Amino acid sequence: MSRSDSGQQAIPTGNLRGFSAYLKHDLISGLLVFLIALPLCVAIALASGFPPLAGIFTAVCGALLTPFFSNSEMTIKGPAAGLIVIVLGCIEDFGGNGMTAGWAAGDQAAYRAALAVGATAAVLQILFGFFRAGILGEFFPGTVVHGMLAAIGVIIISKQVPVALGVLDAKGGPLVLLRQIPDFVLRANPAIALIGTVSLAIMFLWPLVRSRVRMLNPIPAHLIVLLVSVPMGMYLKLDQAHGYRVFEKSYQLNEKFLVAMPDRMFGMFREVTTPDFSVLGQWIAWKWIMMFFIIGSLESLLSAKAVDLLDPWKRKTNMDRDVLAVGAANLVAALIGGLPMISEIVRSKSNIDNGARTRFANMWHGVFLLLCVGLIPTVLHRIPLAALAAMLVYTGTRLAHPNEFRNVYRIGREQLLIFVVTLVVVLATDLLIGVAAGVLLKMVIHLANGVPLRSFFKAYVEVEDVDEHTTRIIARESAVFSNWIPFRRQIEDIGLVQKRNLILDLSGAAMVDASVMEKLEEMQAEFQQNGLTLELRGLEDFRAFSPSSHSARIKALTPIRRITIVTDGLTAAELIPEMVKMGISGWTRIDCHGAGRSGLEGGLAAGADQVRLEVITVPEVCDCIIEYLRVRIMPVRHVTACVETVDVIRLSAFQPQGSANLHHVH
Repeated sequence: MSRSDSGQQAIPTGNLRGFSAYLKHDLISGLLVFLIALPLCVAIALASGFPPLAGIFTAVCGALLTPFFSNSEMTIKGPAAGLIVIVLGCIEDFGGNGMTAGWAAGDQAAYRAALAVGATAAVLQILFGFFRAGILGEFFPGTVVHGMLAAIGVIIISKQVPVALGVLDAKGGPLVLLRQIPDFVLRANPAIALIGTVSLAIMFLWPLVRSRVRMLNPIPAHLIVLLVSVPMGMYLKLDQAHGYRVFEKSYQLNEKFLVAMPDRMFGMFREVTTPDFSVLGQWIAWKWIMMFFIIGSLESLLSAKAVDLLDPWKRKTNMDRDVLAVGAANLVAALIGGLPMISEIVRSKSNIDNGARTRFANMWHGVFLLLCVGLIPTVLHRIPLAALAAMLVYTGTRLAHPNEFRNVYRIGREQLLIFVVTLVVVLATDLLIGVAAGVLLKMVIHLANGVPLRSFFKAYVEVEDVDEHTTRIIARESAVFSNWIPFRRQIEDIGLVQKRNLILDLSGAAMVDASVMEKLEEMQAEFQQNGLTLELRGLEDFRAFSPSSHSARIKALTPIRRITIVTDGLTAAELIPEMVKMGISGWTRIDCHGAGRSGLEGGLAAGADQVRLEVITVPEVCDCIIEYLRVRIMPVRHVTACVETVDVIRLSAFQPQGSANLHHVH
């Protein structure tokens, strides 16, 4: 336990003092996270083509090992829905069928082959962390990663919908399965479909109930699903083979619709399975090793970073240590029959919401899992597969939610294109090809926007000291996702390591992309936490692709509005202060002589003295001015006004001041 800079607020730390000081908080949070993790671990294992206990093995290994290697205080380690697609793909490539036809010899062989793949990938993760390569997670653009996760969500939905309906023989890729959903509905086993539908409804509706009834907040939807679905399964006697009829059609119920579990206390130890390392001689094994390693490490790093942002005490995870810890736990898990694990974002957020203080909450959730599976496995055997499938369908809808598309579109249309291309290619091929397609498309877009090819993987910067406490870094060529790692190292080494304030001047770059804008915002928060400042300069010279603060920016002329107003001197004198209030940054007055249509019709062909006002401003202010003229001035005064679009070099010179009042006239 340590003190903050103010000396007033205690910052919990995962040492022995923290273990005892925050035992109550961590124990309660561990128990509540366990209630979420138990069904999810089983569901993810089954969806991945592994035995149901494999997910528990993974969570227990992660919980009991990683707290002593990683300094990540809030993350929960365990199997994740995002890895289902990879693990199941590996199982199928080695001849397994994901237990769609029961657990056969081919499934066992594929399972042991996948364990060898997982163990080897874990060794790579350990080396990855040992050689301090955790920063490589910074390379992949956020839009590509979100597109990959959305595709994983769609794949999970496509594979779990038939299970939730009681159709256990569904086969094919995600696009094929999605097209067959109407057929799955027609073939559904009504009793099982009822369990699946009720479970899915609970997953969607329970958060709404919790938001209205505060005392229900600690109770997760997953627990309610179990409390409802298990009695439903018992009422339907799923543990006994029997038939029933609905509308003159016969259906069968039996134990294949329930989770297979050991039939005795501590029977889990009989389920321990070792890897078959002989498969490493096949080239296909190395394809999956790289998939496990790259996607697993990337997801874990991104989740750990996201959890750091949610941590109430803003503690920073050492990503190298965290990858090493996850790799070590993955190695142990693979050696005893477990799935690959990552830092899991949903359970980690629940951990924070439940009031956890240190990494020992992760440990306690593993202890509860171990006790539950060891002492009451026959109770877990009562869980219907349809209920677990409903939980995964809900998880898939969260990954591929329409909000993901909207959020990406707000950053820029080109980001939505990258997102959709990544998603579609992943669905049509596989994860690695989809991610590669997204990265390649982003590079092509950068080239089209004038990014020099030589600066794609090299950061061109100049460093100069401003004073004894401040350094300026001047960026040249570009600041994009592919050269962000050397860029970040410069910022970290000079700012965070040497404890200096930084001025990052981006005016010399041709482009600053969306990934860099997002990461710079994160680094500004990191500097602030360390009592330092990171000031961005030169962005006023860029044109943003969208109003979002994370939007990509290119060095280009920016289109804005020029308003020309011709009127008499008195009206001009009244207009100028009103337009200043609306936010104009300047105006030009030109005395002139002329006649308009009304003057010519009134016999003033010789004209009269008039004033010409010119204002260059942003569209929002322009709209306010035109509205003011139309409503307040034109009905009572002679005014001629026109608007045209012009390109300016520096947009900031024409933006409203912070105190500007962009009001609408009613």
